[in-house]
Amino acid sequence: MGHGGNVVEELMADHREVDEMFGQIQAMTGGGQELRDLVDEVTIELVRHSVAEEQYLYPAVREHIEGGDRIADKEIADHGRVEKILKQLEKTDTDDLAGNPLLPQLMDEVMAHVRDEEDNLFPMLRQACSSDMLEELGDKVRRAKAMAPTRPHPSAPDTPPANKLLAPGIGLVDRARDFVTGRGKS
Repeated sequence: MGHGGNVVEELMADHREVDEMFGQIQAMTGGGQELRDLVDEVTIELVRHSVAEEQYLYPAVREHIEGGDRIADKEIADHGRVEKILKQLEKTDTDDLAGNPLLPQLMDEVMAHVRDEEDNLFPMLRQACSSDMLEELGDKVRRAKAMAPTRPHPSAPDTPPANKLLAPGIGLVDRARDFVTGRGKS
């Protein structure tokens, strides 16, 4: 969840983590609880990552990168599509996960988003922001991920200030539900 380093290093480490989980999903031959647990882990990581980006990365993009509003809006729209898929997967019966077309759709959406961020957004951010600012954003992103929800909430606000106000409370409820059910403890 928290890797250290500046915001780009932190988020790229998250990307590698999710990519590794996707590889594990693709390597599975069946479904069942093992697949459900892995999909839950991916969901937790993607939701935390998205919330942190929406709270801190995209406001910085809007402020420091030329055309930042357009870029941030596109990235937030990408998150919205992923969150809707995650919500559908959350409702999918464990036995129906294997072979479900939502899993490849999720992987395609996420990997396209990752490529776009790593190839376009992150280089622009590195050029526009000082190393101190990138380090500070990394710290903020790590704190946000620690408090973020762990379940998809497609109708929750995705821009400041509402997302910064509501996410910690939603995150607390999600973590309590996860504790009670054992979700994410595999």
